[in-house]
This record gives sequence, structure tokens and C-alpha cells, in this order.
Amino acid sequence: MLVNSQYFYVLFGIVNTQNQNPYMLNKKITHNTCSINKKLVRDIAYDILANVMQFRITKEDESIYCNIPCNSCYEPHISKIINSIEKSEPILFVLPAFPGKSPNPQKVLGPLPDMAERYSLQFLNDLCKSIQKIYSPGARILICSDGRVFSNVIGMKDSDITSYQKELDSIIRKLELTYISTFHLDQLYGGDDFESMRHDLMKSFGKPISLLKEKVSRGINEYGSREDKEANRMYRSITKFLFEDSLYPGQPKSRTEIQKDAKKRAYSVIQLSNAWSDFIAQNFPEHVRLSIHPQTCGDVKIGIKLSNESSITPWHGVALNIKGKIMFVKRFEAEKLKAQLVYNENAQPDYYIL
Repeated sequence: MLVNSQYFYVLFGIVNTQNQNPYMLNKKITHNTCSINKKLVRDIAYDILANVMQFRITKEDESIYCNIPCNSCYEPHISKIINSIEKSEPILFVLPAFPGKSPNPQKVLGPLPDMAERYSLQFLNDLCKSIQKIYSPGARILICSDGRVFSNVIGMKDSDITSYQKELDSIIRKLELTYISTFHLDQLYGGDDFESMRHDLMKSFGKPISLLKEKVSRGINEYGSREDKEANRMYRSITKFLFEDSLYPGQPKSRTEIQKDAKKRAYSVIQLSNAWSDFIAQNFPEHVRLSIHPQTCGDVKIGIKLSNESSITPWHGVALNIKGKIMFVKRFEAEKLKAQLVYNENAQPDYYIL
């Protein structure tokens, strides 16, 4: 049986043959149909992953030797993508993110989403569009907003979390970001007894904090396991964010006290975050797992940027428009540059322009 590969791109829902992997085009295929399908499906899956991996974030020391394409990085995710392609269904991704704005007024403009969130959501939606160009069913990203999970530990008001979640959904509707949807703890339990929600989540998916502390301690050792090293890296990262979020004019504590408190709270944040992560893994098993944090080569999650230009997340900064290019910076940095604050149609501060 002699079949042109373009036929199979149509068969499997591929709509754009102009910018495809040249290895896939104009091939004369002489193998049996079953083997052709398996090979082509896998190649399509790799192309889809390549679209995502171009925006991935890894630990700095790994970026030296781990470059795309990397079979070790692809393998934890490829089977899920292949399963979706074989069923001609959208590729499903899940991303714990968009928890709520930092409580530090030196970093953000306030508790509500602003241009920074809009820009990131559009970025993710465009990523799904790019996948649709090579695979017509496209992709979908489910954002599992995790602010409610640990708001009581990081100093965020539950009322602000509620407002943030509602505005996030409003942005998705207004901008018609049809490839993006959200899920949060409120939808799981209902009502407004948020402490009970967190308690029930920990009861079902939480692990003792003593185990986490042991992992963090072992992760200091260069011979520690991948899981232990990741726990240590996450602990240091969360401690840094908690320290920064608590360090603003008018707060009564010394830097030493703030640092000590941040180290203590970091364990609780990670414990709650891990419970949420385990819930996601159990309840969305067909979704490829994304993360806003750098991931190691071959990890079960793909670390991904939320903007092609910035390294910080939108909820830890503000959008700065520099001659049409949008960057994420901390609020005090924008003000230091003497950038002009721009308000939205509701007279709410929205972004800076320079």
C-alpha cells in the first residue's frame, strides 16, 4: 500500500502542512497501515510537545546539557498525547497557577487581575492555537487556581481570592479565550467555609509535614534523590517569595524575624500545595501536567513560562509596556523607572507604560 503522508495528516486531524516538520512531509510510505499510523501519531505527538517545550523552564544547571528534543523530557508525557490523538480529541493540559495577587503592595497594583494576568492568559491561549495549526482538535489548558488552598498561610484574604477568581473567569469570557478554563477549591466543595475546604483537602491528600522536612533536609546532599532535591529547591523558592511578600514599608517585624517566619510558613505552603497537586494527579489523569516552577529533565511535570519575555509570574508583578513590548516587573521597579500608571475602563490601576 503506497500512501502519501499528507493523507494521514488529514486522517488524524492535521490541517496545516506548510510549516510542518520536514521529516513528515512528502514521504512515500510502504509499511502496513497499522505501523504507519503508530509512527505518524507518535511523530505528531512529538511535534505538539515541541510547541510546548519551546517555552519550558528548567533548573539553570540542567539547561546546559538538556536541550529539546530530549527523549527523557518527552517520555513522561508522550503517551497521554498519543492517547488523545488516537481518539481525535484535544490534547489536555493542567496547570496549577493564578492563585491571587501577592499581598505586597510594592510588587503589585492591588488584589485584582490586571494586564499582567490578561497577557499571560492570552499567551497560554495562543499556545493552544499554535497546537491547533498542526493538529486540528487542538489543545485545552485547565488552570487549577490554587490560591484558596494556601491563602491562610501566605497572608492573602479569602475575600480577595474570591474576587480574583471571578475576575479571572471574566477575563477569559471577555477575551474569548476558548482554549482556557479554570478550576478551584470552591468548585470542589461549594459554599464559603474555606477552612473546612482546606481541612478536607488535607485529610484526603495531605501528608505529614515531618516527612516534607526530612525530604528538604536530604535534598541538601548532592547524592540526594531527585524528589528530595526538588523538595529542597521548592522550599528555598517558596521561602524567598514569602520573605519578599512580607517585606514592605510599615510592617513591624525585622528582616530576621520575617526570614524566620517565612521559613516556617514555607513548609505549610508546600504541604498544602502538594496535597492540591496530588488531587490534580488523581482527578485529571489524562492531562499533561504543567508547572510554573522549573522542572528537572524527565520530570512528571513540564515547567512552563507564562510570558515569552518575563521570568516572574503576573501575580508577583505588574505589566510594563515598553514601546509595545510587555514585560512583567515588580511595581517598585516600574515606579523607579518613572513609568506612567494606566487605568482601565473601571478606573482601576492596570499597567505601566514607559
